[in-house]
Amino acid sequence: MRFFSLFLFLFSPLWSGHNAGTFDPATMELQGMDVSHYQKEIEWDTVVARQTLDFAFVKATEGHEYQDSMFCHNWDALRRLGIRRGAYHFFRAYGCGVEQAINFLQTVDMQPGDLAPVLDIERTDGVSPETMIEEANIWLQLVESHLGIKPIIYTNQYFYETYLAGHFEEYPLWIARYSDERPLLATGKKWAIWQYSNEGCIDGICKKVDLNIFPGTSDMLDQLCWFPASVAAEQDVAP
Repeated sequence: MRFFSLFLFLFSPLWSGHNAGTFDPATMELQGMDVSHYQKEIEWDTVVARQTLDFAFVKATEGHEYQDSMFCHNWDALRRLGIRRGAYHFFRAYGCGVEQAINFLQTVDMQPGDLAPVLDIERTDGVSPETMIEEANIWLQLVESHLGIKPIIYTNQYFYETYLAGHFEEYPLWIARYSDERPLLATGKKWAIWQYSNEGCIDGICKKVDLNIFPGTSDMLDQLCWFPASVAAEQDVAP
């Protein structure tokens, strides 16, 4: 897709200077954002026409029954425009992991090439950390079993180091730390995606938006994407 070509890597001031400098494939960074109903109805055609956007995550569900009111609009628009997309579930620690996983799986129609599902876990909701970990683990296992790919875990650096460090180490990590300095986790775990700002001002979006970096190339980002077994098999035998 043209949006993922290395030759379309443009240096726009909208991304807070993280992509400023001389183009260097060895230090390639892909630019992304994440949105929900909070951003209201997004003019996605304007967004992709006026700034580089390599990937986007959209809120799909929360808890055991809530579906984001703008999910379908955002999900369908990103596919139409050829932007690599991912869906996330906002986890409620007091809720049943099984019911929350079902809510997500029934809401999100995954297509080959979509980013792996995301579990957004950033609140204890008044329950014990042990209960939170247990129910989150149930969600992760059910979604992974159903789709055949490990979900991504999203959280902020403080929450990770306070509650999640030492758990879910085999899952890719998307870390929030609003700073010019890249996150360095106390455990030494490597993050896959960095949410570096929640103050993005983007043409086509009426509210401020979260900005993210993937430190790699489009081919590297493919490793975080969902490809059903039948599609993967076809790719393996293609000439």
